[in-house]
Amino acid sequence: MEANFWHQKWERGDIGFHLNEANPFLVDHLEKLNLAKASRIFLPLCGKTRDFSWLLANGYRVVGAELSELAINELFNGLGLAPVLSKFRELTRYSANHIDIFMGDIFAVSAEYLGPVDAIYDRAALVALPAGTREHYTSHLIAITDVAPQLLVTYEYDQQLMDGPPFSITEDEVKHHYGAIYELKLLESHNVEGGFKERVAATETAWLLQKP
Repeated sequence: MEANFWHQKWERGDIGFHLNEANPFLVDHLEKLNLAKASRIFLPLCGKTRDFSWLLANGYRVVGAELSELAINELFNGLGLAPVLSKFRELTRYSANHIDIFMGDIFAVSAEYLGPVDAIYDRAALVALPAGTREHYTSHLIAITDVAPQLLVTYEYDQQLMDGPPFSITEDEVKHHYGAIYELKLLESHNVEGGFKERVAATETAWLLQKP
């Protein structure tokens, strides 16, 4: 999807995907990644998620990638932090205590820029991308993180009844993108209360992806 699509969503406040508290799947299942405290966790297409606050409060370091400057400013304001900005070619890095956010196209984020990460938490990235982009994204994510383990959240619903994002990601598609390199475990799945837009039944699923 074009960058302008997401900029307009943030400018309009059309951010139904934003939760006002930490995602329950994160709270319930992060421990299954067996991470040491102070581990560095990557959140692609992070928006201004409250998950950052929960992760920081629980002793983790976090790094994100986000297209919207508005979202990043609101994130740091919400955390009560004043970031230091630095340029990385077409990217801008916003840094504060234990947190780095790269503003710009995620495909411009390299392993060198990102630095070492211990895990990936993907709640809003894979599901935000149209089918034609997801193959590129998953390959890129694997490459820049050196196959870091993942906690992945997906949605599944009848795509004919509603346009994404979030897009419907089936179990077969998760296996297509990640099955050759990770061991996949379905951790939990439940119905989305009220469905999407109060009319489309959907399920939300948490996946654990680990190197064999």
